Amino acid sequence: MEKTFDPSTIEARMRELWEEAGAFRAGRPERAGAKPFSIVIPPPNVTGSLHMGHALNNTLQDILARYHRMRGDDVLWQPGTDHAGIATQMVVERRLMERQQHRRELGRAKFLEEVWAWKAESGGVIVEQLKRLGASCDWSRERFTLDEGLSRAVVKVFVQLYRDGLIYKDKRLVNWDPKLLTAISDLEVQQIEVKGHLWHFKYPVVYHDGQPTGEFITVATTRPETMLGDTAVAVHPEDERYAKLVGKNVRLPLVGRLIPIVADEYSDPEKGTGAVKITPAHDFNDFEVGRRHGLRLINVLDAEGAVTLKDNADFFEHVAPSPELDMTVAALHGLDRNAARARVVAMMEEHELLAEVSDHKHMVPHGDRSGAVLEPRLTDQWYVDAKTLAQPALAAVREGRTNFVPKNWEKTYFDWLENIQPWCVSRQLWWGHRIPAWYDEDGNVFVEDSAEAALAAARAKHGRDVALTRDEDVLDTWFSSALWPFSTLGWPDETKELDRYYPTNVLVTGFDIIFFWVARMMMMGLYFKKEIPFHDVYIHALVRDEKGAKMSKSKGNVIDPLHLINEYGADALRFTLAAMAAQGRDIKLSTQRVEGYRNFATKLWNASRFAEINGCARVAGFDPKNNQITLNRWIVSEAARAFADVAGAIEAYRFNDAAGAAYRFVWNVFCDWYLELAKPLLQGEDGAAKDETRATTAFILDQTYALLHPFMPFITEELWGVKGFEGPARETPLALAQWPDLSGLEDAAAEAEIGWIVDLVSEVRSVRSEMNLPAGAEVPLTLVGADAESRARVTRWDETLRKLARLSQISFADAAPKSSAQLIVRGVLAAIPLEGVIDFAAEKARLAKETAKLEGEAKKIEAKLGNADFIARAPDEVVEENRERLEETRERIEKLTAAAKRLD
Repeated sequence: MEKTFDPSTIEARMRELWEEAGAFRAGRPERAGAKPFSIVIPPPNVTGSLHMGHALNNTLQDILARYHRMRGDDVLWQPGTDHAGIATQMVVERRLMERQQHRRELGRAKFLEEVWAWKAESGGVIVEQLKRLGASCDWSRERFTLDEGLSRAVVKVFVQLYRDGLIYKDKRLVNWDPKLLTAISDLEVQQIEVKGHLWHFKYPVVYHDGQPTGEFITVATTRPETMLGDTAVAVHPEDERYAKLVGKNVRLPLVGRLIPIVADEYSDPEKGTGAVKITPAHDFNDFEVGRRHGLRLINVLDAEGAVTLKDNADFFEHVAPSPELDMTVAALHGLDRNAARARVVAMMEEHELLAEVSDHKHMVPHGDRSGAVLEPRLTDQWYVDAKTLAQPALAAVREGRTNFVPKNWEKTYFDWLENIQPWCVSRQLWWGHRIPAWYDEDGNVFVEDSAEAALAAARAKHGRDVALTRDEDVLDTWFSSALWPFSTLGWPDETKELDRYYPTNVLVTGFDIIFFWVARMMMMGLYFKKEIPFHDVYIHALVRDEKGAKMSKSKGNVIDPLHLINEYGADALRFTLAAMAAQGRDIKLSTQRVEGYRNFATKLWNASRFAEINGCARVAGFDPKNNQITLNRWIVSEAARAFADVAGAIEAYRFNDAAGAAYRFVWNVFCDWYLELAKPLLQGEDGAAKDETRATTAFILDQTYALLHPFMPFITEELWGVKGFEGPARETPLALAQWPDLSGLEDAAAEAEIGWIVDLVSEVRSVRSEMNLPAGAEVPLTLVGADAESRARVTRWDETLRKLARLSQISFADAAPKSSAQLIVRGVLAAIPLEGVIDFAAEKARLAKETAKLEGEAKKIEAKLGNADFIARAPDEVVEENRERLEETRERIEKLTAAAKRLD
C-alpha cells in the first residue's frame, strides 16, 4: 500500500472501475428475483453547477442506493436533468447578445437550434460533477425533461387533463416579469425588503349623482401609479369611522371614475388609515376583494410595465370625458411605471389631494432570475384545476400511504394543498414544452397531441380545411417535473421498468419544493397511475455556514463543494454531510469539520497499512464463530452491533446516527482499542493466537470497508481492491458486494471483559485530565472490594492496563486510600491515590474558581435568551449560537463539579 492516502489519485480510477463493471445498472440479470428499490433524483437544472444543497441531497440518496444495492436489492436510482425554461433561455440569450443578436431577430426555430447546441456543448456539467461526488445513479438511463419520450408524456397529460375539464384558459393575475416578459412561478419570486414610501391620497366622496359631498376618504398606497385602475375603496365592516360611508361612491382623482366604498374584512382598521384602494387588476389581494364584490378589472400597465391608457377601452368605460382625463392620459400614457409613479404623486399634490408622505420599509417581489420588480398582471393563461387534483393527494398522506420524514412536514403539505389555487402552467418563453393547442380564425381552440390531429378536429368542426395557429406559449417547467417518477420509466407506454420500479420507495428533497414539486408529483401520479409516486418523502434541512447563517453570494459565505472535494476528497465531504444530517436540524458546515473527516479517512488507510505491515491477510474459509481469543470475539461482537445500528439508522433515515455509529466503531472501537490491545498478539511469537488475530483483523477490515461504503465509497472501494490481492479473489467490486450479516456473533461475555478494560482505562484517563496530572506521571490504582472476576481480569490485562492508563501499579484493598480520586467502572470502585501528586487544596480552589466563572457566563447567556426583545431582533443564527454556548457551558460545569466531588 501507498504510505499516504491521496483522494485525487483514486477517485477517477474508482469511477472507471464502477463504470466498466456496470455496477450501478438496474435490472442486473442476477437480481431478477430480487426486491426492487427505486428512487428518482430531483433533476438539477441543465444550466446548474453543483452547490452544497445538491451535495447534501445527492449524498443522502447515494447512501440509500449503495446500502440497498449491498443488501441485494435491484436498485434503480433514476438520473436526469431539467430543461430549466427561464434559466436556459437567459443563458443562450446572453450568448447571443455577445454576438449582437436577439432571439426575435433569429426567430423561434433558429433560436431553439442555438439552445440545443448550447445543451450539447455545456449542458452536462452538473452530471459530471454529481459523478465526482460519487452518485451511483444508473447513468445509462439518464433522462432530460425535453427528450422525446418525456415530451410525449407531457403532451398526453396536457391533452387528457384538458379533455377531462382539468385544464382551461382563464384571465387571472399572475406574477409577471416585465424584463423577461413572462409569467413566473411563486418559487421564482424573491421578496426583498426595500426602503420606500407610503403616499396618503384623499379621494373625494360624492353623492350618487356625482356631486361632491365635501368629505374625503384617505387611502395609503406604496404604488401610486396603480390608482389609475382603482375600482373601489374598502373599509372594515366593523370600523365605525367609515360605517356611514359604506355604499357611497368616491370620484377617482385624475380620472373621474365613480367607484364604490365597500365593506370587506381585508381592510385592517389598525393599519394606515383603515381604508384601502382596491385595484383588482394589479394586486393579488385586491383581485380577491374584487371577486367578492363583483368589481371591474382595469389593467393600466403593459407587458413591460409602462402605463397604457390610450385605446384602453376598460380604462375609459363609464368615465365621462373631461379636460382632467385628457391631461392625465397625455401626461402618463407610455411612461415607465417608476416615472409614472413620480408624475402621479406630483399631479395629486397639484390638486391638493396628497395628504401625507411617510418613509416605509416593505417587502417587494423581484424576479430571482431577472432581478426586476415583478408586477401582478392580468393576462390570459392556461390553468390546471389543482384543487380537484389535490384531494387524492391529501388523502394519500392522511391515510399513511405516503409518509413524510420528519413527520412535521405533513402540516406544511396539508396547509398548502388545503388552500391551493389554480396552477398557472403557461409561460411566455420559447424554450420548453410548447402547449399543444391550436386556434382557428374565430379563436376556437383545438387541444390535440399533434398538428395533424388538430387539423382533423377543426375539419370535423367546420366541415372543411381551415388554417390553424399554434399557441405561442410553453409549459411551466414544473409541469414536466410533476411527471418525473413515471415518465422517466417509459410512461405513457406500459414498460417493464414502470411495472417493476413504480411506485418508487423514497423521495429525498428540500422543504422549499414540497408544494412546487412533491405535491404536484403526488397529484399527477395518483391521477394517471392511480398510485402514489413514492412511499416515503425524506425532507432534508439547509446547509448553512459555520455560524448558522444562510449561504449567499452577497454575504460572501458560500462554500463550494467542488473546492472541498479538490481539497479534502469526496469521501470527507460526503461523510461530513451525513454525520451532520440530523432530522429537522440545519447543518452548520465548516471546512474544519470536512478536514476532520478527511483525517478519519486517513485513519482507516493507516489501519489498513498497519494490518499489512503485521501480516494480516484474508484467510479462505475464515469463520469468526470459531475464534477462541476473547479480544477477537469482542471485536466481532462489536462489529455485529455496529452493523445493526447503522442498518437500522439508514432504514429510518437517521443518517447522522448511521454515520455516528460507523465512525465510533471504526475510529474508537477498532482503531483506538482493538488494534492497540491486539499489538502484543500481532507482534508476539508465531502461533495459533497470532494467526487468529491476523485473520480476525483482516476480516474486520473487510467488514469496515462494507460498513463505510455507503458513506465513503471511493476509499473503501480502493482498499477493498488492494486487500483483494491477498487471500481469496474478490468476486465483485465492493459496490456490488453483499452487506455483511453478522447476526448471531454478539458475545456478551467477551464484551463484559474487554468492555470493562476499555471503560477502566477511559475513566482513569478522564480523571488524569480533570486533575491536571502531568502526562508522563505514573500513578497507582487501587480496586476497592473487587470481586474474583475483576481480580482475574486485572491479572490477565495487568501489563496492558498499566501501559495504556500510565499506572505504576494496580492493587486491591477493602477501603479507598486517603486523599484519592474515586471512580466507578461497571459497579467496581477504583481509586487513584493523589497525596503528594497534587495539592488538594490548590486543586479544589482552581476547580471552584473555574466553576464560578462558568456559572457567571451561563447566567449572562440565560438572561440574554430570556429576553424576548433579543429573541425577536437577533438573527436566528445568533440565537442558536447562544443556545449552543449555554449547553457547552453547562456541560463543562458538570465535569468540573464531578472532578471536585472526586476530591471530597
